[in-house]
Formats: sequence, structure tokens, C-alpha cells
Amino acid sequence: MNILLIEDEISVSNFIRKGLEESQHKVTLAYEGTMGLKLAMEQEFDLIITDVILPNMNGFEICNHVKKYKSDVPILMLTALSTIQDKLNGFNKGADDYLTKPFHFEELLVRIKAITRRNQMAVPTLNYTAKDLKMDCFKKVVTRDNKEITLTQKEYMLLEYFLVNKNRVLSRTQIAEAVWGIGFNRGTNLIDVYVNYLRTKIDKGFSSQLIHTVIGMGYILKDED
Repeated sequence: MNILLIEDEISVSNFIRKGLEESQHKVTLAYEGTMGLKLAMEQEFDLIITDVILPNMNGFEICNHVKKYKSDVPILMLTALSTIQDKLNGFNKGADDYLTKPFHFEELLVRIKAITRRNQMAVPTLNYTAKDLKMDCFKKVVTRDNKEITLTQKEYMLLEYFLVNKNRVLSRTQIAEAVWGIGFNRGTNLIDVYVNYLRTKIDKGFSSQLIHTVIGMGYILKDED
């Protein structure tokens, strides 16, 4: 893979670059935010790995800008910021994954493989429906009762996973692995938070509810009464 690494700590960036190159990846380095964004917009990369706290422009700003114009480029954020709000902020800016420091390099490789696998499995020409909700995967447009609904990237991926598996109960573990490429951590409510975000947008104000909680098991998107 052709990878852009944006990391201002020299020792950390050299450590990651060395490991990635030994794993047969090509790595381009940027040590501050504005240069990282410039490289991201001017060149083609298979993956962008960026720290959050950077000189001149932070990783959240980089992620938000890149995703506006190159939404198909996956972004993995590395940071010492590890609270649930920090992670939600990253995902809301369009990040595909979020890895907190310190980390084992083997975990970074696993995350990269998971992101790659999800992108390869994506089928952008499909359309999904559930009652009066429609998802156009080519245009990346979601409507319900002919009203367009604006979703973040993670909300879109979560809804797509529900639609692919509609009328099936999905555990939090299944959702975490499919949408975030990570194992479910019982110490965090990340999955529940995002399901609630999605419910607010696709269910609130409509006559019927699509997403239901199955106590002790997970969630289900129902296309039938």
C-alpha cells in the first residue's frame, strides 16, 4: 500500500515507517499538519495515518478536509487522546479507525488489514431499502419518506450494515467488527452511542421505528411489522 504518515514525533514516525516498510508498504512522511494535508490532496494514497495533535493543523481538521474531497481514502488516527469523546470526535470527522498510543505495531498492522478488507468488500452500486427508507450506495444518499438524511461516514456504514442484515439480530461484537474493524470493548458505550445517533436521524419524527433493541442480544433493523 502507498501510505501517508503524518506524525510530528520523530522517534514515533521513524518507528512506524520502519515497520511499515518492512511489511512491504511504501511510506511518505509529513511532520506537521499543513504539509500532511497538502500531500494528501495533491497525491494519491491508499491509506492516511495521522496523529491528532500536530503543529499548524490538527488531525481532526485534516480528516474533515480530506473526507470532503476524497471520501474513499481511509484514514487511521493515532493519538494519546483516549476518552470516548475524543474517539467520537475522530469518527464524526470521518476517521475509519482510531488507535490510541502506546500501541503494539502488530495491532496497527491488523487495523490496516481490516480497513483494507472493508474497502475491498464495499459494493458501491447497490441500493438498499427498508420500508420507506432508501440507501443509494452509488450516490451515497439516504432518504426516508423521500426526505434526504445527512449521515456521518460511520453512521452511514452502520446503517449499511443494518440494511445488509435487516431482520437479523446483530450483537455489539458483530457491529464493532464489521463497522469499526475492532473487537467489542465492554468498557465503552461507543456502539450504543452511534446506534442512538442513527436512530435520531432515521427514526425520530417518522411513523414507524426501524431500529429496535433486543435486550441482552443487540440490535435489529426491522423491515416487517
